[in-house]
Amino acid sequence: MRNVTYSMTVSLDGYIVGPDGGFDWGAPEEEVFRLATHEVRGAGVHLLGRRLYETMLYWETAEQNPILDFSTVEFAAIWKALPKVVFSTTLSEVQGNARLASGSLVEEIERLRAEPAESDIAIGGATLAAEAAASGLIDEYRIRVYPLLVGGGIPFFPQSERRVDLDLVETRTVGSRVAYLRYRVKR
Repeated sequence: MRNVTYSMTVSLDGYIVGPDGGFDWGAPEEEVFRLATHEVRGAGVHLLGRRLYETMLYWETAEQNPILDFSTVEFAAIWKALPKVVFSTTLSEVQGNARLASGSLVEEIERLRAEPAESDIAIGGATLAAEAAASGLIDEYRIRVYPLLVGGGIPFFPQSERRVDLDLVETRTVGSRVAYLRYRVKR
């Protein structure tokens, strides 16, 4: 069965964006960018909410920028080719290798898990991930922790009354300042 993974950049105090909506502090250095590229390469499909989808639209045409280095062009090519499912109540169409979700998040994940593929189902965006977590659908959390406190904003982890036990799978320093943590949900 395919794993559902939730991976994002987070501040040490647990936010993916600060109180002003900014996340410029999460601009990755080269080694962190390579890690993100590796994660995207391992995904067979990426589920996104509207805000993250709109943020990631940049990568649909990034390779046209003549000043990008190889690793950036490589990420753009992988991202562009990756099938994406966008969950939105306000969008009527999406671009590139993306489609609007036709069912609920639970229905989409059940359908994708039933497909004969071994690649991960990646999920991005805190709101969508919170919905998946509340339904017990996330199998693995992948966290790139940046050494700063933003004091508020959108939290990486959903605020719920449900306890979730995790197993530490991997931890390492990436680049000069980022801690990478991988946890599997105990089943």
